[in-house]
Amino acid sequence: MAISYRFWAKPVMFALPPLLSRRLAEGVRFTSAMGKVHGSLARAGKVRGQTPKVAKQDKKKKPRGRAYKRMQYNRRFVTAVVGFGKKRGPNSSEK
Repeated sequence: MAISYRFWAKPVMFALPPLLSRRLAEGVRFTSAMGKVHGSLARAGKVRGQTPKVAKQDKKKKPRGRAYKRMQYNRRFVTAVVGFGKKRGPNSSEK
């Protein structure tokens, strides 16, 4: 006889010795009534469906080739401010 229960939301199985398994079969039952964790799939995409559709705006075209490499160099090395503390990443919005 094997017993299964959940530990950190993962099912765990282990076998019991024959003497213990007979005792359990006589009336003692191990069941774990755990609640459901996530909502039903009927509500999937609810927020995206409620948001109003906004038309995309025209963007200025990115430079290609040599001009793009020049822009990258200027962004990384020329205009970068070297200061104290932790280095900021390229996607940081702090000034």
